[in-house]
Amino acid sequence: MRIAVIDGQGGGIGKHITEKLRKNLPESAEIIALGTNAIATSAMLKAGANDGATGENAILFMAERVDIIVGAICVLAVNSMLGELTPKMAEAIAHSKARKILLPINRNGIEIVGAVNEPLPHQIDKLVVAIKKIWRG
Repeated sequence: MRIAVIDGQGGGIGKHITEKLRKNLPESAEIIALGTNAIATSAMLKAGANDGATGENAILFMAERVDIIVGAICVLAVNSMLGELTPKMAEAIAHSKARKILLPINRNGIEIVGAVNEPLPHQIDKLVVAIKKIWRG
């Protein structure tokens, strides 16, 4: 199973997701870091991603080559992450046939009504549980 972790800016959220996935999934899980910038990609690679790539073309190319896409809900929003997420990136992620497991982080003018406002580590734990269920089938 190939899991793409998408993040931008400093890569902090992607780093934490990658660490938790690496710790909780079998070694055969292929985690691919997709950063909107090199700093984000580097942070995810240091956290244990198998491979990584940076920028718009990498996200466009890989969106159709992974089974699961994870990150914050803003990866579906044009110009999120202070403008780092381009319209083409958001479109490729949204149209990808990959399953999307996204964190309900209320930022970038997006408010998810009904989402429990929890600390990020708790949200990431729930994301990992969801992926483990998918892994087991």
